[in-house]
Amino acid sequence: MARDRGQLAGEVIPKGFRAAQLQNFTPEQQKLFSRSFGHLAPDSYLSRLAGGDEALFEEMEAPALKQFGQLQRGLASQFSGAGSFGARRSSGFQNAQSQAAADFAQQLQGNRQNLMRQALSDIMGYSNMLLNQRPYERSLVEKQQKQGGLGGWGGAGGALLGGAAGFALGAGNPALALKGASLGASVGSGFD
Repeated sequence: MARDRGQLAGEVIPKGFRAAQLQNFTPEQQKLFSRSFGHLAPDSYLSRLAGGDEALFEEMEAPALKQFGQLQRGLASQFSGAGSFGARRSSGFQNAQSQAAADFAQQLQGNRQNLMRQALSDIMGYSNMLLNQRPYERSLVEKQQKQGGLGGWGGAGGALLGGAAGFALGAGNPALALKGASLGASVGSGFD
């Protein structure tokens, strides 16, 4: 079965009808609308965040890791300043290092989960917003029937002849001319 020009893939249009489409967006709005779907693509920033992309998180967390390393060096210098290098081997230093590392890891994990949750929420919101847009309206329009005989001129010709006859027979009466035109149009359209 051949598809009609206005028919979309998978769309079923009843016999005797054709698809019609009315554009609601300007060309600029249509471009913006089309580009918006890119923010929801599987490789988009939001999708990568929502999916917990490890490479993206490593990139985002690199400055925090650098800062944490500086804090650890500062902690080590505090313990070095407290006496000999043996202070860094003390249980106090080890406990402080372990606690700082555990706190940092817990904070990073919490931040990741919050970012993932927010990204998922944003994706859902943007998806709903985009899917509720109507860049165009589609409808079904009844196909015009093919004209037979006089190609649509029978009604017009009949109305003209009927109007002239009604005017002449009614001695110039416009009301009779109108009735004659109506009768002539009905009879003439039978020849179409």
